[in-house]
Amino acid sequence: MPLAHALMTSLLEKSSSGYDLARRFDKSIGFFWHATHQQIYRELARMETTGWIDSMAAPDGGRTRKRVYRVLDAGRDELLAWAATPTEPSELRDDLMVRLRADAAIGPLGLRPELQRRAALHAQRLAAYQAIETRDFPAGETPSREAALQRHILRLGVRYEEGWLEWTREALTLLAQWDGVATGGDQAA
Repeated sequence: MPLAHALMTSLLEKSSSGYDLARRFDKSIGFFWHATHQQIYRELARMETTGWIDSMAAPDGGRTRKRVYRVLDAGRDELLAWAATPTEPSELRDDLMVRLRADAAIGPLGLRPELQRRAALHAQRLAAYQAIETRDFPAGETPSREAALQRHILRLGVRYEEGWLEWTREALTLLAQWDGVATGGDQAA
């Protein structure tokens, strides 16, 4: 997914300065599409040159170069065309999987501390998602269509972190079970 489409989506939700957009991005779309503030500013300039967005001096900008960006019709059309284009699901690409395969092939590599660290990171992200859900989607309220879809996206993040946390704990159990046991490759030697 190009960064431009993520930024236009965020700008359609609320016209913003580059700074405000980058801060909002970090707290929402940034959970599933990472971009640095520098990348965001570069992309805003490219999108403005392309004619997808425009900007004007911010009313509260004073002598600064602060600008407020909004999506133009051409940008909306681009976003609609992009959204209608089928894409393939993302593939898992994580060096931890290769490390575990190496552990399986050549014997214990001491991966337990890394798995414990990963489990802690997933638990931390899960707690953050759950806090957002509690804060932004109070129980008992009937959400708008927009809020219902946003919550559904957040629920995928919750499930993702729960799945990784469970898988990581299972991997730790497997490694503990097999520590000190020769691997298939060791037996053939």
